[in-house]
Amino acid sequence: MGRLRGAGVSAPETSRFASFDGTHLAVHTLGEGPPVVVLHGLFSSAQMNWIKWGHAEALAAAGFRAIMLDFRVHGESDAPRDAAAYPTGVLVRDVAALAEHFALEPGGFDMVGFSLGARTAVHTVAHGVLEPRRLAICGMGVAGLAGWARRADFFKRVIDEFDTIRPGDPVYAARTFLKSQGVDRAAARLLLGAMDDFDLASLANITMPTAVICGDEDRDNGSAEDLAALLPEARYVEVPGTHMGSVTKPELGSAIAGFLAA
Repeated sequence: MGRLRGAGVSAPETSRFASFDGTHLAVHTLGEGPPVVVLHGLFSSAQMNWIKWGHAEALAAAGFRAIMLDFRVHGESDAPRDAAAYPTGVLVRDVAALAEHFALEPGGFDMVGFSLGARTAVHTVAHGVLEPRRLAICGMGVAGLAGWARRADFFKRVIDEFDTIRPGDPVYAARTFLKSQGVDRAAARLLLGAMDDFDLASLANITMPTAVICGDEDRDNGSAEDLAALLPEARYVEVPGTHMGSVTKPELGSAIAGFLAA
């Protein structure tokens, strides 16, 4: 298991800002130095993916400033129940608002994403919304980009059948995690409908050095190796663990920090 933050470790600073539509989003920062935008996975948070297991600390120790967003509906950010708060591409627009809030310049920051955060980072960069110096895509493969509709249906079933899902059901682990994080299910259902599939041809637009980092037992989003092969300047980096397990291990933070510092 990864290392929990212990005594003597500086706590991240938390603040909030208004996104493009006025939704208030929480952002957590740790460290000093070149900024790194860090995006968490679905139904998770900056605390659960990046802070709890020491990955933010690893970035700070490597001389970076980790800027960790809580997506809307997640962590300490707002979870509006109005469908108008979930236009297509809403998370990309939230990341753009984050970059504007911190006055990040093209090429003047790095970007890291895990799972949903990786999908969002890929959409953001491939569509020319932001231009990081380096990009780390974690826990993501080809199917997780091009086949989002299938993944969305999986998570919609978790929400729609939440009270009747029992141990042994293929979605039970996702249901347990969703419950543990206290996610507003009505808002999460709206968010799932605000994402679309990704045209793999657009991967050609991601021209900066990229690391595709994935657990050796992680097949949740298809082949990460195949994804790396489709990117112009990417390398595949394998770390231990399943999709849920890899994010709890120190090797993930070490791989991210090592790539960004190279």
